[in-house]
Amino acid sequence: MRRLLTVLLLACAAVGGWIAPAQAHNVLVSSDPRADAVLTAAPQRVTLVFDQPVRRGYAQIGLTGPGGEALTSGATVVAKERVSVPLKALTTNGAYVIGYRILSSDGHPVTGQVNFTLKLATPAGDTPPTPAGDAPPTPAGDALPTPAGDAPPTPADEALPGTGAVARPATGSADLSAQAAEAAANGGAGMAVVWIVGALLLLAAGTVIALRRSAQPATPGTPSPGDKDTQA
Repeated sequence: MRRLLTVLLLACAAVGGWIAPAQAHNVLVSSDPRADAVLTAAPQRVTLVFDQPVRRGYAQIGLTGPGGEALTSGATVVAKERVSVPLKALTTNGAYVIGYRILSSDGHPVTGQVNFTLKLATPAGDTPPTPAGDAPPTPAGDALPTPAGDAPPTPADEALPGTGAVARPATGSADLSAQAAEAAANGGAGMAVVWIVGALLLLAAGTVIALRRSAQPATPGTPSPGDKDTQA
């Protein structure tokens, strides 16, 4: 009988020693956003509440969006049983995962996650489509009248800069042919003037050279044509 009592006492002590540390581990009591919540407004902070104070310096909270990007924007803050972290602006609809890792008061790490879904009425960057045919009709006859005489001048009436002449566009193939003929005639006349001026310049140069040669004195010992006539 005594042996049986001794065995029972030892068993109770062992079970009690195993239960005590297990109860010392922190347990998540609540969260904001709460688990499996469907939100229509984006949260600005994640807050987790545990049943016991959390050790400072070891707590970590992360938020992962639908695309796998990290969405926390600051350091994790511990205030006794509360652990929180600020978030970036959440603009995408879909499933989000809050992951946490803390250190219990007894020194054991505790990890876990909380899921929630974001369903914004109008996600950022998504402009609601305008139904076809909903554009307000324009009342007939409401167009602004154009005052008489205020019509902008047509290109045909625009004066050339710096001159008093009015530039009018050519109309019809007949005008184009006349302009081409006039341009050709002007070009031919110009070339004739150039040739005449060149010929006159060559003639003048030849005359100057001839006059210079006739004015040079005769070489000594060479009788000039006049001397030959005198001797004869």
